[in-house]
Amino acid sequence: MNKKILHSYIAPLLTMLVNLLLAYGVYMIARIAFMMENWKFFTGPITLDIFQGALVFDTAAILLTHIPYFVLVLFPLHLKERPLWHQVCKLYFVTINLLMLAVNLADAAYFPYTMRRTTTTVFSEFENENNLGSIFLNESLHHWYFFILAAVVGYLLWRCYQRPQLHASRINWLRYDVVNLLSLALWTPFVVAGIRGGFTTAVRPITISNANQYVNSPTDAAFVLNTPFSLYRTIGKAVFSVPDYFKEAQEMEAIYSPIHHPSPNTHHPTPNKNVVILIVESFGREYIGALNQQLENGTYKGYTPFVDSLIAKSISFKYSFCNGRKSIDGMPSILSSIPMFIEPFILTPASMNQVTGIAGLLGKKGYQTAFFHGAQRGSMGFMAFARSTGFQDYYGREDYESDHRFGGNADFDGTWAIWDEPFLQYYAAKMTEMKQPFMTAVFTASSHNPYVIPEKYKDVYPEEGIVIHKCIRYTDMALRKFFETASKQPWFDNTIFVLTSDHTNLSDHAFYQTDIGGFCSPIIIYEPQSSHQPEIQDKIAQQIDILPTLMGMLNYDEPYFGFGIDLLNTPAKDTWAVNYLSGIYQYVKNGLLLQFDGSKTRAVYELSDSLLERNIVGKVPEQQQMELELKAIIQQYMERMTHDRLLPNK
Repeated sequence: MNKKILHSYIAPLLTMLVNLLLAYGVYMIARIAFMMENWKFFTGPITLDIFQGALVFDTAAILLTHIPYFVLVLFPLHLKERPLWHQVCKLYFVTINLLMLAVNLADAAYFPYTMRRTTTTVFSEFENENNLGSIFLNESLHHWYFFILAAVVGYLLWRCYQRPQLHASRINWLRYDVVNLLSLALWTPFVVAGIRGGFTTAVRPITISNANQYVNSPTDAAFVLNTPFSLYRTIGKAVFSVPDYFKEAQEMEAIYSPIHHPSPNTHHPTPNKNVVILIVESFGREYIGALNQQLENGTYKGYTPFVDSLIAKSISFKYSFCNGRKSIDGMPSILSSIPMFIEPFILTPASMNQVTGIAGLLGKKGYQTAFFHGAQRGSMGFMAFARSTGFQDYYGREDYESDHRFGGNADFDGTWAIWDEPFLQYYAAKMTEMKQPFMTAVFTASSHNPYVIPEKYKDVYPEEGIVIHKCIRYTDMALRKFFETASKQPWFDNTIFVLTSDHTNLSDHAFYQTDIGGFCSPIIIYEPQSSHQPEIQDKIAQQIDILPTLMGMLNYDEPYFGFGIDLLNTPAKDTWAVNYLSGIYQYVKNGLLLQFDGSKTRAVYELSDSLLERNIVGKVPEQQQMELELKAIIQQYMERMTHDRLLPNK
């Protein structure tokens, strides 16, 4: 058979394969852009393993998204060989690849806030927001070069796309249809294997966590993954899977249990104290001078002069961590002692379980409870979560604007919420109207993207360092004015204040850009009338410890549920912290950081190794016990989430 005629029979398959190389090129361009945009977070070095892993995950995403294209090109019907049909093929190919490029580039801009590739929970996270247009516009202006890149790539795709070249007058069309059918049949198993991650029977469909086998750091897993893969692998998937580390429940309970059985605390009796929890947006430890004496040879002043002065009168901790990287992770961690494992608790089916929190526990004791957030009601799902965990009242932007004592809509920041300064004054005023004892929490908003402050403060807090620093200074000022107002109220001296952040944010110190550094949040406990000695305790603290610690301070006398511990009544050697990043559980204890992928420990670092440069896995005697404890925490979490056992009597 003439070679040209033979080529005509297999031309659809050959041109399809050539075009697939273009798709791989698009994903490689997207990955390079992702890495360049987020290079400071990459711990490196760049290895062959990273490119091998990238090829695996890119193959899975490319083959899945191109299934319609394969069918269009190889469909065994010769009547399709018309210009219009091939224009449809070309249009689909260019469109799907440009869309996937756009998703990857958008995630490159979003990555610094989450330190992981985006999953489908992002749609639930922002479903109640009506300000996404302005956020998108602001980010688009800051990342204008991505649009130029997308335009160039789109042009090249359109110009380089190949169409089958057929010698139609000399083709046997029946034979042509048979060859196309065979091509489609032979290509199908390659597509299935590529989407699954390989041919071998040992390969289950690869998931996001598989990216960790190609890197040494969970943060670096994002450079192996691509966002289309992360999205489709989390569509409709069961979030929690119960491991079988322990066959007997008694063995697991002996190692770790989230059920607390308090005994009366005779050392620090503080019955009927008010509780005020300030969850300050993005207020990471990095910005606080008093908690960073190790930075810049001890000369680091930070951006929070008021919080520094508050720490001098409070209890805080040498090591303190958030349990997630998003605002919706902070709410359950702080208020219900539930950490983020795999996906935000609020966005999982487990959020429909029976659950309580500080508000619900104290509500049973006669406390009046209220939650405050200066955004519109329903924003971030906070109102639903507050209601489900026992808050009796909720005050949002609408309530602020209807209170004629304050500035109304003029105090709206134009994007998210009421500015921190006026909203915290409103918060203080509303608490004065409440009956004691009360428990309240406020979630601030100003230290957040798009990183703007009120016009009247732009000369007071000019740009410095990185873009968030002026916002941190503004919010620190707002906190100072809040405490000045609160100190004049009759309830102030009878109150326990807790100040923490929901998560961390932008960073300009390498220490805070590591796998664990990205979780460093302040936990500050302040009592105007306290028998506790103000100090920075040499302990490990985390957000999920706030609930048990408060219950201990208040002499709460009933069993309750919480994954954390009572910091003030736990020896330093027994304090710990846990969080989850891109398929890796991180466990901090004994001056060590252990990274566990669910099956084995991948790394152990000393906390003194601030940049995580020396992996000492297998070289420390504490590793085995830490693995055992972490397994018990994970299995307790998964079992209780899947079986609705988030109360002490379950």
